[in-house]
Amino acid sequence: MQPAIRPFGAAREAYTDERCFIRELSNTADDPAVSIAQARVTPGITTRWHRLAGTAERYVILEGEGRVELGSLPSAVVRPGDVVLIPPGCPQRIANTGEMDLIFLAICTPRFRPEAYEAIDADPLPVSNLA
Repeated sequence: MQPAIRPFGAAREAYTDERCFIRELSNTADDPAVSIAQARVTPGITTRWHRLAGTAERYVILEGEGRVELGSLPSAVVRPGDVVLIPPGCPQRIANTGEMDLIFLAICTPRFRPEAYEAIDADPLPVSNLA
């Protein structure tokens, strides 16, 4: 890894099949140990059930309110400041239960790679309220 400052505005937000918006803040081959993305889930939307093979993930809730479902744990309300720990291979999804966007950091170790992602639900539900 080389010293660097990555301006927030340089990272573009993209809508994903997971039913949320992702902005990759740091995810490069020269820093393979970790990646950091900002996720944004619009009100009323629940992301797809999915898991990451060989990758641990942490959600750091920044704004909004949601309900997370994680493995065999009972679903739980999450709010700003909460941290969700997700081991590799653990089924997960999160719903925005509030009236504003649910925004959180997704921190992956090792870094997120698309081939680690596995959707484990049926075809995605139609999205009715994209922001």
